[in-house]
Amino acid sequence: MKHYRIAAIPADGIGPEVIAAGLQALEALARRDGGFRLEVESFDWGSDYYRKHGAMMPEDGTERLKAFDAIFFGAVGAPDVPDHITLWGLRLPICQGFDQYANVRPTKILPGIRSPLAGVGPGDLDWVIVRENSEGEYAGCGGRAHRGLPEEVGTEVAIFTRVGVTRIMRYAFRLAQARPRKLLTVVTKSNAQRHGMVMWDEIAAEVAREFPDVTWDKMLVDAMTVRMTLKPKSLDTIVATNLHADILSDLAGALAGSLGVAPTANIDPERRFPSMFEPIHGSAFDITGKGIANPIATFWTASQMLEHLGEPAAAARLMAAVEQVTAQGILTPDIGGTATTREVTDAVCEAIRSANL
Repeated sequence: MKHYRIAAIPADGIGPEVIAAGLQALEALARRDGGFRLEVESFDWGSDYYRKHGAMMPEDGTERLKAFDAIFFGAVGAPDVPDHITLWGLRLPICQGFDQYANVRPTKILPGIRSPLAGVGPGDLDWVIVRENSEGEYAGCGGRAHRGLPEEVGTEVAIFTRVGVTRIMRYAFRLAQARPRKLLTVVTKSNAQRHGMVMWDEIAAEVAREFPDVTWDKMLVDAMTVRMTLKPKSLDTIVATNLHADILSDLAGALAGSLGVAPTANIDPERRFPSMFEPIHGSAFDITGKGIANPIATFWTASQMLEHLGEPAAAARLMAAVEQVTAQGILTPDIGGTATTREVTDAVCEAIRSANL
């Protein structure tokens, strides 16, 4: 029997609720499959930890995580802690410290979930957004000077390196090549950002020559929002910068019905370090503790984790169970239902146990 060590970091807001749901589904999968076992260790890092210790995680946090096969992450952010402290104190040190440079965000309309787009249903919107996850606009380069004075200045420097752009382009082209449509859209803003983004475009064209079977096109990021909304069938695999993909993937989640169904994987494709899997939706303090948080994004990201670990059958079984449950109308309020987190979770676990796959 294969054995995987999983580091669970529920963190803030609804994170503990959805990670608990995800772990319940993963345990049901392991029992149903019988070919692998998960050993889960939970870490209490996050905003509560920050209030007690002045840091979001211990100094040796990332070193401790190296021993695991994957990281299952909840959400980060709290109303009384500045967002730049929560993000740069926990999530980004893991992503950057483990060079998880490929952020992969699949989006599709699940059965039983209504898209806000008229006449668009399951099968009409089925995308994967690949986000460059290590540099670009979120590289963390810049600073502030003359604080408090009229001439105070703050700089935020977007970093684009040939190594960073080339490797994310290759990852995106390979992913597009592996999907049935073999179609990739490269998102850019090179008309206004004439240095880093022009290099981004040039490297995209260079890498494209390595993949003659992949059809690709290029879209300015502002025009891309229009295309996603009006022509969703024209898209399949998408690659964009750290900032652009962050924004576009939230739009994608909304077009698929809710951010509550949107997963993400922070991947180190070279597998030097553990990769991290998390729902997109954030800490959602407005519904924390109400028992109505949507666990579907967490189930989907758990499926991504299983795929990455080399358990594709279990990953497919989990997604089949999710789609069976959504098709039955067992939905949380964010997607038009009345079910609780527990009810959706129990239904998915029962679908896993009764599956014939």
